[in-house]
Amino acid sequence: MSAQIVLFDGFDPLDVIAPFEVLAAGSDAVGGELTVELVSAEGPRPVVSGTHGLVFTATATLDPELPGYVVVPGASGPVEGDPDDGAETIPVLLARFAGSAAAELLRRALDNPAVTVAGVCGGALALAMAGLIEGRHAVTHHLGMDVLEATGVNAVRARVVDDGDLVTCGGVTSGLDLALHLLDREHGPAVAHAVEEMFEHERRGIVWRPGHREPTPF
Repeated sequence: MSAQIVLFDGFDPLDVIAPFEVLAAGSDAVGGELTVELVSAEGPRPVVSGTHGLVFTATATLDPELPGYVVVPGASGPVEGDPDDGAETIPVLLARFAGSAAAELLRRALDNPAVTVAGVCGGALALAMAGLIEGRHAVTHHLGMDVLEATGVNAVRARVVDDGDLVTCGGVTSGLDLALHLLDREHGPAVAHAVEEMFEHERRGIVWRPGHREPTPF
């Protein structure tokens, strides 16, 4: 089983490294059953993040046929600015990624029943901008929830939203909770709890899933 974490120009480093660390530790806890790697749509290459030019290296090409997880991070950069003046804002970076060759690979991943696609922070927005998750339930950073809804996504204000083969989470630190939820879902709570204890992190919030009883309004 594989966990492919997708890099693109302008990605947010914490969106990548938080799930990478958790899933790698989870792999150690289950005897190496999970392979965790950084990939890009273009193949092996150095990829520059949106945070002070920090560079991560993609070691493989995103493979939508590989069973497991495909994790899509958000972007890092200014929220506001004029794109006509060359401002590399988060919406510009996400839209560029959504319009790249990665979109078709991610569509194929979502069509593959052996793959769960996970969006961290603005990763859900990138998927939505590419027209890949219309009608699905998802969450993103709180600043992007209106945009998510405008694309036809059922936006849910929760820490982690589990919509089956699409799992998303909110702002950058929630990538920890998303990855722990994936470990819990695949390998059980004992494995997830062991990783929690090692990292001295306690999961926050409720994992929202569709199809359950709706509460009476307060």
